[in-house]
Amino acid sequence: MSFRLNDKVSVLDDDLSGYVIEISGNAITIETTSGFEMSFEASELVYTDDHLLNKSSFSGQSIQNILSEKTSKKKVQPQKNKLKTRQQPPMEVDLHIQQLVSSTKGMQNYEMLNLQLDTAKRRLDFAISKRIQRVIFIHGVGEGVLKLELEYLLKRYEGIKFYPADYQKYGNGATEVYIFQNKKL
Repeated sequence: MSFRLNDKVSVLDDDLSGYVIEISGNAITIETTSGFEMSFEASELVYTDDHLLNKSSFSGQSIQNILSEKTSKKKVQPQKNKLKTRQQPPMEVDLHIQQLVSSTKGMQNYEMLNLQLDTAKRRLDFAISKRIQRVIFIHGVGEGVLKLELEYLLKRYEGIKFYPADYQKYGNGATEVYIFQNKKL
């Protein structure tokens, strides 16, 4: 690029600009806006034109219009908050025998236990089919037989983890099951 005297130029690799005051072959001397004289090669300079700044994209608008657009309150669309899976209420299944049958008269202990475990299995299969991710089985404290059998049942399922449920709400008498499920495609 050829420069002429009094051309406004900027230095490519530095924050300097000024006017060409002397041209000697490839060496160009400029006077910076701070009043210093500095020499550069022509390849280190770029021509700047004040008229280009006046022809910017904002030239058709006043500064007040631009500022008022920036400061005007735009209507913010409320975001739809999906409940996170941790915040969704879990499905609760009470396995106390009194909740499952009206009377235990004539039932043996193993029959009651089998009924409780069958109920737990059906409810867990239902939760998996309906994509419910959290299930709480309320088994009570008792002697711990139902809890152990429930854990044995849960260990047979893949894609779930289980742990004691919230102590403040259920005490030691409940197990929470988290079901890992792939998102629908």
